[in-house]
Amino acid sequence: MPQTVSLDAIEAPVVQRSDVIVVGGGPAGVSAAVAAARTGAEVTLLERYSALGGLASGGMVLVLDDMINGNEITVTGIVDEYVERMAKLGLAVYPPPEDRYSSPETWARWGRWGAFDFHSHTSPKPICYAVSFDPDGWKRVSNDLIRESGVNLRLHSWFSRPVVQDGAVKGVVCETKAGPQAVMGDVVVDTTGDIDVASRAGASYTQDNYLVTLVFRLGGVDTAAAERFEQENPREARAVNRKIKRMLGGAWELWWLKTPVPGVVWCNCPHMTGFDGTDPRSLTEAEFEARARIGAVLDHIKSDLPGFENAYLLDVAEQMGVRQTRLLQGEYVVTKDDIASRRHFTDSVARGRDYYTPYRALLPRGVDQLLVAGRHYSATPEAQRISREIPPCMAMGQAAGIAAATAVEQGLPVRDIDPTVIQHRMREQGADPGDIPAQNATVDQPEEAVA
Repeated sequence: MPQTVSLDAIEAPVVQRSDVIVVGGGPAGVSAAVAAARTGAEVTLLERYSALGGLASGGMVLVLDDMINGNEITVTGIVDEYVERMAKLGLAVYPPPEDRYSSPETWARWGRWGAFDFHSHTSPKPICYAVSFDPDGWKRVSNDLIRESGVNLRLHSWFSRPVVQDGAVKGVVCETKAGPQAVMGDVVVDTTGDIDVASRAGASYTQDNYLVTLVFRLGGVDTAAAERFEQENPREARAVNRKIKRMLGGAWELWWLKTPVPGVVWCNCPHMTGFDGTDPRSLTEAEFEARARIGAVLDHIKSDLPGFENAYLLDVAEQMGVRQTRLLQGEYVVTKDDIASRRHFTDSVARGRDYYTPYRALLPRGVDQLLVAGRHYSATPEAQRISREIPPCMAMGQAAGIAAATAVEQGLPVRDIDPTVIQHRMREQGADPGDIPAQNATVDQPEEAVA
């Protein structure tokens, strides 16, 4: 068998031309597409699956968190629109301000919703602003936002390769049931989660692995009975849950959480290491390994965990929860110290929990007219692991979309856009770009991080 196969150059019909192309319809991608359209650009959004939402829907990562700095809500903008719209549908739940503190009573009300500060070392952990939501609700809201913004959406379009001319990205080619198709534009935003576009366009990147998780949901759970058992028999409950987490091979502190749908619980597990999210063979092995663990746990909990006697497997996520693969090595590489010290940047265009993302961390080196937003932004592996939650990625996407549309409007390369313009337009769209440092921020001018 040959080690490689050489094929003739493909011919891909141009099916769309737009000012801005966004590749990847997850939370960051939808935010980028909507923000660019609201800034006045003609936008095409490409998504490989049959629905929008990425890890928030297909991956069923069903809690929005990592968006507070003390009592301040730091991640705002398009994420707020999702919460408001899902709440109106009865598909989002979050604690009211008066319950956001640490006490046994508030923990009993909100702990199993995942609405607590998981960075805190107090016991019980403080209840905070975090949102439990339904995955289909996320899909519905995504569709509404895309349609209302006038974005041209093309689902079932799997990115294949970039179109690069004279060092600038001019478009992309996707594989579809109709064959290869090209979409051309002035600026491309890579929100694939694995910098598929940027890496193939020649941008510098590093690669590392972290946890992968195949999330699942159980139906038929009497959550009131389960919580009552835990509260009345804490020692026995801890022993049962420890055994379940050992069977899963890894989980966060709470392996199941409540959801807005009565009787349905979310299980953000099993956590598995040693798998490569960019390798099809490795991902296949991860799928089989996860399902084996899920099956073993289901048989056990029905007999050993009160409230779960009638539990059944409702569904398993369509997408493996991959946390880290390729990471951009952009104009600035965010470090763990930047995150831990809450370093503020003058070109900050997005906020996370209590950290800031500079515009330079969205800019690839050596490739023009390309922006990157989402969990694959320019950061060291250690920094990315503590700054990759969905809300901060959405803020990055919103900033990237505004930057892309601004570049088209002003006729400039994306790397020449003044960050203060992005900051101003982020605020016009209801988002906090992090231009004003919080009181606990480290305000200085750091040296360039070394790739």
